[in-house]
Amino acid sequence: MQRRKLMLGLLGLASGSGMAGAYLASRQQASSVSPTPMPSAQATGSSPTPPPPTPVPTATVVAHPAAPNGLFIPPRRDLRLLVISDMNAAYGSVEYDPEVDRGIGLIPYFQPDIVLGGGDMVAGQDPRLSEERIRAMWAAFDRHVAGPIREAKIPYGFTLGNHDASCARSTRGGFLFQKERDLAREFWNDPAHDPGLTFVDRGDFPFYYTFEKDDVFYLTWDATCNFIPPEQMEWAEAALASERAQAAKLRIVIGHLPLYAITVGRNDPGEVLLEADAKRALLEKYRVHTYISGHHHGYYPGHKGKLQLLHCGILGSGPRPLLDSPLPPRKTLTLVDVDFATPDITYYTTYHMRDLSVIEQAELPRFITGHNGLVLRRDVNWDALSPEEIATCQGRIGSLCRD
Repeated sequence: MQRRKLMLGLLGLASGSGMAGAYLASRQQASSVSPTPMPSAQATGSSPTPPPPTPVPTATVVAHPAAPNGLFIPPRRDLRLLVISDMNAAYGSVEYDPEVDRGIGLIPYFQPDIVLGGGDMVAGQDPRLSEERIRAMWAAFDRHVAGPIREAKIPYGFTLGNHDASCARSTRGGFLFQKERDLAREFWNDPAHDPGLTFVDRGDFPFYYTFEKDDVFYLTWDATCNFIPPEQMEWAEAALASERAQAAKLRIVIGHLPLYAITVGRNDPGEVLLEADAKRALLEKYRVHTYISGHHHGYYPGHKGKLQLLHCGILGSGPRPLLDSPLPPRKTLTLVDVDFATPDITYYTTYHMRDLSVIEQAELPRFITGHNGLVLRRDVNWDALSPEEIATCQGRIGSLCRD
């Protein structure tokens, strides 16, 4: 699908109750159109004939007449996910960058079936913050993000980030940010903040849990630091091995820290999950299609082995450049359109939040070499790397240069 890069003049988008009304009206309008049924072979008396090939989807007219002039919206498929991440500003802030409001304001035009969050919804991880301030931060998040999503009647599936409720521990074994974890639990277990999910296993919500939506099984684990305890990994394996998970058409796992490093300033062991290869092998064993992560503040659609890796970028403060790339850092959000009948299954449309232009996949590095392994761009296979590219990769990370 050829994507257009378009500059937009209208960047201040509506949110709140007006957004919800526009969203619901546009969905009702879209659902009122029914395809004309084809006559059956029995009714016509003719022999059954194979159905015509499914046409390649083409760009649709925007779903709502008030959408900003020139906004590219990809074709609808079976299911649409809107993926956002890392929305927080400076430590303790109750304000959000304009790109956050702009991104949430796009919801009525994108019409997602679900919104997924990669963590760092508030600006914690500071022991100086009072309970009053932390509650004020969550209230601000509700005003800017969770509330508008809830008013639009869209489920919000999320993972917590290190700035929401870090799992970092002291030398004595206790959580260094227990207060922030307690208040995150308080916020998300308040019925007023119901994310609208269909839980399969609440686990230890909001830290780890499973839910399902439209034949997709989702697992969220507590990747707010680089260590996931063995008992939680056992829970994750049992959940993914379950009949419910395996019967789903697609399995997606969400965690804040990624498996492999991709950005400048995040390329060290504390910024990725420990034992990444073993965790990837577990996800591959149970046919997980995609691992969605945040934390690195850079968008990169990658894969390693059989696992798709969506590093979903940042809407808030502090975008970072990709490793060994001349591209400037940028703030992004991503639409993931799911087509269960096609080999690729998922199709990404990612927007540069400066002007809502579409980021072309081909402009991103063909591979990234972090300290703990190689990540290939999602359209590049290992056997497609040139001898020069392999030599460059091996020069950077040696024996870790492998698929």
